[in-house]
Amino acid sequence: MVDLILTTYDWVPETPRGYVRDIRVRWALEEAGLPYRVESTPFRDRKAEHFAHQPFGQAPWLTDGDISIFESGAILLHLGERSDALLPADPRGRSDAKEWLFAALNSVEAASLPWSILVFSGESHDTAAWKMMDGFLKVHRLQHMEPVLAGREWLAQSFSVADILMADVLRLVDRFDGLANYPACRGYVARATARPAFVKAYEDQMAHFAAADAA
Repeated sequence: MVDLILTTYDWVPETPRGYVRDIRVRWALEEAGLPYRVESTPFRDRKAEHFAHQPFGQAPWLTDGDISIFESGAILLHLGERSDALLPADPRGRSDAKEWLFAALNSVEAASLPWSILVFSGESHDTAAWKMMDGFLKVHRLQHMEPVLAGREWLAQSFSVADILMADVLRLVDRFDGLANYPACRGYVARATARPAFVKAYEDQMAHFAAADAA
C-alpha cells in the first residue's frame, strides 16, 4: 500500500505548466525514491474538501497515512525527515539545509514572486512598482546569492530540500531572463534541473495536465 499521496490540480492553463508547485514535491519524492501516487482536485470548482486540506484553496498537499500537509516547504521538510537523500544526516548539515530552505521561501521567493507577477501582468519597466520590485530582487537578493552560489555546488553539504526550493524559486526568475547578469545563479539552476529526478518530475507534471486537455 502506498501511503504517500500527492494531490494537485486536475488542470491548469498553459502558462503556469511546469511551474505549479507540486513539481517541488514530485522532485523530492523522486530524489528520495519514495513510492507515491498522484490524485487530482478540481482547479475550477474548489469544494469544501479542498479547503479542508489547503485552507487557501491552493495546491499541492501531501497525505502521509492519517497526516495531511500543505505548503511546499512544510511538505519538503516532512519528506526530509524520511530520507537522507533530502536532508543531511549530521546536525550541522541538517541545520544548514533547513536555514537555506527557509531563506528560499522567506527571503528569495518573497522578492521573486511579486517580480514575476509584475512580469506576467505586463507592467511597464518605467513604473515605480517595477523599479522597486526589480531593485529589491536584484540588489537585495540576487546580488547576495551570486557569491554564495559561486563558491559551492549545493547550499548545504550535499543536495537537499533546500536546493529543490531555491532552484525552483530561481528557475521562475530565469524563465524571464532575470538571471542574465548572475551566472552563478543561472549555473546553479542548470545543475539542479539537469538532475534525473527533476527531469522526471517536470515531465510527469506536464503529462498530468496534458492528459486533462485530452480528457
